[in-house]
Amino acid sequence: MRFVKQFLPVMAVAFVGGQATMAVDGNAVLTLVLGLATAVLAVFVYGWTVRWSERRAAEEVAAKGAVPRILLGTLIGAGWFAAVIGNIAFLGDYRVDGFGTVAGPVGLFGFMAAASVTEELMFRGVLFRIVEDRGGTWTALVLTSVLFGLWHMLNPDATVWGAVAIAVSAGGTLGAAYAATRSLWVPIGLHFAWNFTEAGVFGTEVSGNGETKGLLHGVTSGPDLVTGGRFGPEASPYTIVFGILLTAAFLWLARRRGTLVPRSRAARGAAAASLAP
Repeated sequence: MRFVKQFLPVMAVAFVGGQATMAVDGNAVLTLVLGLATAVLAVFVYGWTVRWSERRAAEEVAAKGAVPRILLGTLIGAGWFAAVIGNIAFLGDYRVDGFGTVAGPVGLFGFMAAASVTEELMFRGVLFRIVEDRGGTWTALVLTSVLFGLWHMLNPDATVWGAVAIAVSAGGTLGAAYAATRSLWVPIGLHFAWNFTEAGVFGTEVSGNGETKGLLHGVTSGPDLVTGGRFGPEASPYTIVFGILLTAAFLWLARRRGTLVPRSRAARGAAAASLAP
């Protein structure tokens, strides 16, 4: 079964890498190194499992064109969060009380690289692709978005509303980004930039994982409905609104490029695969 052959090895890398980075928590350099190593190893393992189980090269993580696609995703992710925190600050519910630390963002860079790469490989690289092959793009988008939201319920300060917000905004945007580009590098860059900008730059909570130390000493106040509360700005209505707009833009691009997979075509492909010797 393709799902088991591809998902479990990547998840094992994510688990071991996560435990390793947590073990050196407080050492920024080691966290950076271990996080980047986890990200690189996860891509290698994913590529190997695709070649083994599907008898093809994993073009979605091909080295050619990776840098510009990562940069594109990075610009979109950073701009997305800047728009969200800017609107929260405009209401007076976020302010900067000086500068934070340099060591904090260094460690967060590695940690967020590992998290964004492994999660995108699992949810968009494995789950989205396999579901799309069977049920089409829309089915894959809905299912992976729901599961992505539920995945974040495992975090210490998780809330149901936070999980719903992530499912609607991040789940939709990241899945649509893959559907439009057919490259995992764009959602990886987007995912990383959102997380790092949120924690490493503006110093806010990320997905209910507690306080972070960024370049700025950010202070969030005001109603949880606006700021996201202890879950972080990902649970803010601004995140959802901008996320829906980005999802719509990527889906429009996917339709224009002809990369959306209708359910009927996916069903025919699945039937043909089952009859193949």
